[in-house]
Amino acid sequence: MFRGKLVMVGDGFVGSTCAYTIMLAGHFSEIVLIDINKNKASGDALDMSHAAAFDSPVSIYAGDYADCKNADIVVIAAGANQKPGETRIDLLNRNSVIFKDIVSNILKYASGDVILLVISNPVDILTYITYKLSGLPKRQVIGSGTVLDTARMKYLISRHSGVDARYCHSYVMGEHGDSEVVAWSVTNIAGMSIKEFFSSNGNCTDSDLQNMQNEVKNSAYEIIDKKGATYYGIAAAVAKITECVAHSDNSIMTVSSILNGEYGIDDIALSAPTQLAGYGVERVLEIPIDAQELAGLHKSADTLKASVRLLDMFK
Repeated sequence: MFRGKLVMVGDGFVGSTCAYTIMLAGHFSEIVLIDINKNKASGDALDMSHAAAFDSPVSIYAGDYADCKNADIVVIAAGANQKPGETRIDLLNRNSVIFKDIVSNILKYASGDVILLVISNPVDILTYITYKLSGLPKRQVIGSGTVLDTARMKYLISRHSGVDARYCHSYVMGEHGDSEVVAWSVTNIAGMSIKEFFSSNGNCTDSDLQNMQNEVKNSAYEIIDKKGATYYGIAAAVAKITECVAHSDNSIMTVSSILNGEYGIDDIALSAPTQLAGYGVERVLEIPIDAQELAGLHKSADTLKASVRLLDMFK
């Protein structure tokens, strides 16, 4: 166990589900819940503590920002909730103000090597804001990015092909949102390109690919419309990200991080295949996507930068 203490800031639907999923995974010995609603955090901690008796030993309790001391990872799940019909970018102005206070309070107590993992939306912009506010090295500031989008795409490819999703490989890159890009040029099933696979194993048209891409992009909106929030999928994604860091296993995940020239993009956070180590981002991999996908990635970066420019803190 390389990372023993995790703090969850924000104990709403997403934060509490993430904390519970992380607890069940058993990769941390100490989990702290921080929320403005202290009774809710205390109740959840007590409830989870009872469940911990069935799994790996863990100390889970409600706390405050002083408990960020000696934290290895602080997950930021706080912020205004996304409303039905509201895009992730619509959340920007409301959540950026909240994050100024959160990041300041975390850094009053956290050590200099803490990893900050942002999962609130719009995640790429809030990851960038966290990086700027924290002053931490860019390797230590990560967003959940398109990890869930990529999982959704693998699920859809699996459903269309009939092949276990673990053998369907693809990357969703760029913004976690409307401008995201599917790297179809490197998508493969059991080592075969998606078109090679379907040339002899069923059928998959360009229209099918576009439908899958649209379904991934619109999944969150559909779930929010039906039940008010998404939390199971993102909880599994966050548990996997924290596991990768806890064990320094050098997994490749499409987290959001600060790019510094990769793909010709600078000074913005967005998602690309990224190697995760015990101290955060080891490196962003520049995979051989085609010209159209690269242009889409640049457009996604420009979309995010345009939104950042609307913030008072960057004017």
